[in-house]
Amino acid sequence: MKLIIIDYGAGNIKSIQFAFKRLGVDAILSNNIDEIKTADKLIFPGVGEASSAMKMLKESGLDKIIPTLKQPVLGICLGMQLMCNSSEEGNTTGLGIFDVAIKRFSNAVKVPQMGWNTISRLKSDLFTGVKEKEFMYLVHSFYAENCNESIATTAYEIEYAAALQNDNFYGVQFHPEKSGLEGERILKNFLELKIKN
Repeated sequence: MKLIIIDYGAGNIKSIQFAFKRLGVDAILSNNIDEIKTADKLIFPGVGEASSAMKMLKESGLDKIIPTLKQPVLGICLGMQLMCNSSEEGNTTGLGIFDVAIKRFSNAVKVPQMGWNTISRLKSDLFTGVKEKEFMYLVHSFYAENCNESIATTAYEIEYAAALQNDNFYGVQFHPEKSGLEGERILKNFLELKIKN
C-alpha cells in the first residue's frame, strides 16, 4: 500500500509515521503533486495556525489538488479544520470539502482544550470496533460545528463534531496517533477502507 502523509510544513509528522509503522505500514512524506495523486491513501495532518497553514497550502498548489482527490483522505486536527468551509482562526477560507464552519471556544472555558475526552454517536467504517464513549486525545482552541457530515461528536462547552465524512474525505479533530490502542484501531480502519471506483 502506498500511504502518503501530505507534507506542507504544518504537520506533526513523526508521531503519525510511528503510529503507522506500528501497524506495519511505512508512510511516505511528500508534497509532490504527481506522487500524491497516485497514493492509495492519504493523511492530511496539521498543527499550528489556520491562516498560515492555508498560505503554505496555496504556495505549494495543494489547495487546488486536495479537494479533487478520489482516494481516501484523512485530515487530522488542523488538517480536518482546513477541509471545512472557513475558520474563525485568522478569518481563513478553507478547502470547502466539509460544509461546516470552524468556530472558537468562548472565554468561558479554558482554551485550548487539552487532554482526553470521549467520542459518541459513532457512524462510519472509520469506527468499526470502537465503542461509544471511548477516550481520544485532543489539543485545540477551535471546533467544527455539529452538521450533517458529523460521524462522531464530543463535548467541551458545547457538543461539536469530533469527526466528519464527505464521500472519500474523512476528518478527526482528535489525534488518533496519540490516543492509544483505540486511536490505533481508527488508523487501522482507515488503512482497510475500501477504495471506491
